[in-house]
Amino acid sequence: MSEEIVSVFSDHICQLGEGPSYDPGTDTLFWFDIVNCRLLEKSFAGGVLKIHELGQMASAIAIIDGQRQLIATETGLHVRDVATGKMTLHTPIEADNPVTRSNDSRVHPCGAFWVGTMGKKEERAAGSIYWFFKGELRRLFADITVSNSICFSEDGTVAYYTDTSTGLLMRVACDPVTGLPAGEPKIFVDHSSAKGYVDGSVLDRDGILWNACWGGKVVKAYGPDGKLVRSVEMPVTQPSCPAFVGKNADRLAVTSAWSGKDDKQRQLDPQAGMTFLLDIPVNGRFEARVVI
Repeated sequence: MSEEIVSVFSDHICQLGEGPSYDPGTDTLFWFDIVNCRLLEKSFAGGVLKIHELGQMASAIAIIDGQRQLIATETGLHVRDVATGKMTLHTPIEADNPVTRSNDSRVHPCGAFWVGTMGKKEERAAGSIYWFFKGELRRLFADITVSNSICFSEDGTVAYYTDTSTGLLMRVACDPVTGLPAGEPKIFVDHSSAKGYVDGSVLDRDGILWNACWGGKVVKAYGPDGKLVRSVEMPVTQPSCPAFVGKNADRLAVTSAWSGKDDKQRQLDPQAGMTFLLDIPVNGRFEARVVI
């Protein structure tokens, strides 16, 4: 393990840590403990961890403006008032389906929100990936088992995503104005025979895709051609999702999870569920604000 570049950002242990998102306006990282229905918040300026009980499973957060956030939950997209924490349902997504919940989601550079869903027990083909923009909702991809790795090129012309169960990280041309797919998806990385599973990803300004490899104990970086260019060993078996953080977006935060482990496995993976910082040179960027 490369201890000199991996440090603990928060030692709070999440059962299923996911969905990290950095707010450059407040120098704060937000992330979720999905199955325990919690939103977590911690400032980089020595801030104290804040835990917000949401009352339902949630997995992703986007900035609307200085006063409001948009949160993807098991019932849809909710506007959250930053000052009070009040959640108001804005757009239902599979709200009438108790089998599914939200999962990996990310904002396209134009302000559209790609929102993934999945079965709460990873039921096969129970999930989808949706597009939300200016109040409109469309289903992009159906029959998804575990939606993950949603991210976009800086110019908005390329989107990436995966159904983790397939081991295939997909790439699809995208309309930079609307954030809608503009072609047929093609395989970017075939990870099906490698150790671990493709989980959350972010794409930097150089076109390097940084992926958390669930079960692989590593964060992998892929070049624009899909070839592996770097691996960063993690102190946990199940890293789940990265996010660019810091005033210059030049570091990575990575969430993790202990979900699925028995007591013996957890003893062997004592930091599972903590959130980490990777001090490696990344040419990151901040996520766009979502347009509701």
